[in-house]
Amino acid sequence: MEGIVQIAGIRSPEEARMILGAGADWLGFPLRLEHHVEDLPDKEVAALIASVGIGDRAVLITYLERAADILALAGELGCRRVQLHGDIAAEETRRLRETGAGLFLIKSLIVRPGDPDELLGRIREFAPLVDAFITDTWDPRTGARGATGKTHDWDASRRIVEESARPVILAGGLTPENVARAIERVRPAGVDAHTGVEAPDGMKDPALVGAFVGEARRAFALLKGNPFGR
Repeated sequence: MEGIVQIAGIRSPEEARMILGAGADWLGFPLRLEHHVEDLPDKEVAALIASVGIGDRAVLITYLERAADILALAGELGCRRVQLHGDIAAEETRRLRETGAGLFLIKSLIVRPGDPDELLGRIREFAPLVDAFITDTWDPRTGARGATGKTHDWDASRRIVEESARPVILAGGLTPENVARAIERVRPAGVDAHTGVEAPDGMKDPALVGAFVGEARRAFALLKGNPFGR
């Protein structure tokens, strides 16, 4: 993984094609959520993934915690990548790894104010079981873990990047205006945007998507040319 750009919260095949045309790598589909309303029901997501032909580029984002449930939903969708946002236990993750027939697993790390040592412990626990991590933001007002539209302490995510044996994707309040600074500061393997590229009606704004992808690509290119930072 190097310089991955993910856009989450896809609502239609037309939107998916627009985002892919703008140069995004992965498209995220949130299902079985804690605090948010799903953008589309399961069957429509499955039909979208099949019609656009993006099984290997679609990411199931879910708070499910049982391996059997996650595996069944990923199979129903025809999705090869799964982002685990819930409180899934290490043993269930191991079971998913062993029975998931090659699923690419991404474990969320929710950054809260304070000492990140707890997250570093989770990295050590889950690194042998997943392919990547994603850092995201906790909203203390709602309790939401992700899709908050809020940034978090990028220094905490930078430390996670430095300590992790697996690639780390950065999410949480990223927009075309701040994604380049975020990449320079955190040095992640990828970035994810959801609400930061949406119009007021909740649909993805082509201009914002294009700007986000362009700014991310530019920042990743600079990072590659200067791998040791400032």
